[in-house]
Amino acid sequence: MRIALYQPDIPQNTGTLLRFCACLNVEAHIIEPAGFPTSDRHFRRAGMDYLDQITIVRHDSWSKFEQWRKDADCRVILLTTKGVTPYLEQRYQSTDVLLLGRESAGVPDEVAAAADARIVIPMQPGFRSLNVAMAAALVVGEALRQTRQG
Repeated sequence: MRIALYQPDIPQNTGTLLRFCACLNVEAHIIEPAGFPTSDRHFRRAGMDYLDQITIVRHDSWSKFEQWRKDADCRVILLTTKGVTPYLEQRYQSTDVLLLGRESAGVPDEVAAAADARIVIPMQPGFRSLNVAMAAALVVGEALRQTRQG
């Protein structure tokens, strides 16, 4: 299982997600450009010393990420408020990449169109979205439950 962050723009969320990936042994990818320097103190503080325990794969652009994922033969599952499939109804594979958009803007249409699936976390009417790290925790938990035996 992998998480990919599309041009993240809040260092604290990115640090939290990378710490999460380290704790659950989930591969982390960052699709540049990020909206902050990854040496930023908020990013490092949120990730704590866990950042030294994880391999972070960086992709200079969406097109480079797309090339990597085609070579790796893995599906991209986009978490989006515009998704049609509730995340609990998705059937995950251990090689999937769970793609999270920018906190401020999600992903552009071309990125959404390239996803193999677009999933949504059902919420109460009138609410816009969950924090990206919270959304990832819900979906990764379900994906790992489905794909890890014992």
